[in-house]
Amino acid sequence: MLEQIDLTKEMGKEEYKEKMEILEGTLSRLQRECRDLGIPVMILFEGFGAAGKGVQINKLIHPLDPRGFKVFAIKQESKEERMYPFLWRFWTKTPEKGRIAIFDTSWYRRVSVDRFEEKLSPEELMYAYQEINTFEKTLTDDGAVLIKFFMHISRKEQKRRFDKLLDNKETAWRVSKADLNRNEEYGTYKAMLEEMLEKTETECAPWTIIEAMDRRFATVKILSSVIDSLSEKIEEVKAEKLAKEERKKVEAGAETETKEYEPLPKKVLESSTLSKADLTLAYTKEEYKKKLKDLQDRMAILHSELYSRRIPVVLGFEGWDAGGKGGAIKRLTEAMDPRGYVVNPTAAPSVVEKNHHYLWRFWKDMPKAGHVAIFDRTWYGRVMVERIEGFCTKEEWQRAYKEINDMEAHLAHSGAIVLKFWMHIDKDEQERRFKERMENPEKQWKITDEDWRNREKWDQYEEAVNEMVIRTSTSYAPWIIVEGNDKYYARVKVLESVVNAIERRLKESK
Repeated sequence: MLEQIDLTKEMGKEEYKEKMEILEGTLSRLQRECRDLGIPVMILFEGFGAAGKGVQINKLIHPLDPRGFKVFAIKQESKEERMYPFLWRFWTKTPEKGRIAIFDTSWYRRVSVDRFEEKLSPEELMYAYQEINTFEKTLTDDGAVLIKFFMHISRKEQKRRFDKLLDNKETAWRVSKADLNRNEEYGTYKAMLEEMLEKTETECAPWTIIEAMDRRFATVKILSSVIDSLSEKIEEVKAEKLAKEERKKVEAGAETETKEYEPLPKKVLESSTLSKADLTLAYTKEEYKKKLKDLQDRMAILHSELYSRRIPVVLGFEGWDAGGKGGAIKRLTEAMDPRGYVVNPTAAPSVVEKNHHYLWRFWKDMPKAGHVAIFDRTWYGRVMVERIEGFCTKEEWQRAYKEINDMEAHLAHSGAIVLKFWMHIDKDEQERRFKERMENPEKQWKITDEDWRNREKWDQYEEAVNEMVIRTSTSYAPWIIVEGNDKYYARVKVLESVVNAIERRLKESK
């Protein structure tokens, strides 16, 4: 691929000056339009060392309002960052709607520099390509513009630029031994980069190769490419807004289904999952106390073992209102060192959270190696409450099943134990608990008008939950239906499931 690139392209000063005057004015205007339309923009600079990434980023941001962008210089992972999944440090840097994130190298470091330094096995490399493509599609499907530049120069030109930097004591620090080593092994490294470009060239996030031997030519091509991408997206968003206004006249159910979404047969939904739960299962108080003590004793030991083995755990709790999530989480955490876990209660998204991809707020709270993250309500709100209450479009919640599976696969591949619990009770038991809360002054805060309103949509929620479980219960992140009419039984089953999963992993990893 790179062999076909003409690196002799250049541009004279007068032509450059004339073009830049127009390009900078246009880019400034497009930034304002993206802000007004709520379009998030991500611009990546990859390529050979000394190809001019820093110089070109400076040229790009010169006409931009500095309040609307942020530049990230991505270096080797810190000790702290290595304790999180590979994509964690990039998910947390994705921009809000209307803002621009610029990356001086990016997630592609994993399949370029890290690969060259033999930090990845062939299997890890394969996964990394898949995870990168999935990550980019998830963002662009949600409306982000992703612009990827590859800065290309010859080996000879790279060596010349390195030598020039090394000759000046003020700039010599910018050239590392690793940079020089990659120059010596230019052919090998270039072959790896070509594979990277080929494996990650997608319709939603194509690469633009920048002939970077001449910096004026490179600057004009970069700004022109950004302008083209932003202009195209702005027109697309404007057209979508007009189409949305037209769709308002049509029933929501007439929206187009996503390519990944195949409606489940009614028989499958009716005969599966929740209807199979035996809600008569129960323990006596004596049985409960005995089992609880045994499981909590085991959990205390296992929690310490998780930390020493650096195994992260992600536990998601969903369920009917008054289904017993809080009680189950309390009994689980009683056995754990509070320094090693965090319970993340999930409320309605804030303004900032709404301006990001819906998964962003959960990525921020993912655990580092050896720690446990417990989510009281999760990312599954997308396919339940947001679906039923119309807080997202039909296309968005249909697309979410795959996005969620992909996220959980990435967590599991990074070494995490992922378990999801649905706390299940019947409608009569829920009503009994609601009334009990209303009659108890110390528990009245737990019951709201919204809880009663949700009961009126019980059948809709039941259908959504059945579909959610069918579509997202996987070998690496299973759903566990917890029969919860009896609180004793439910609490024991949650603890037992967590303990068994951890013991199984520890046994496998010996």
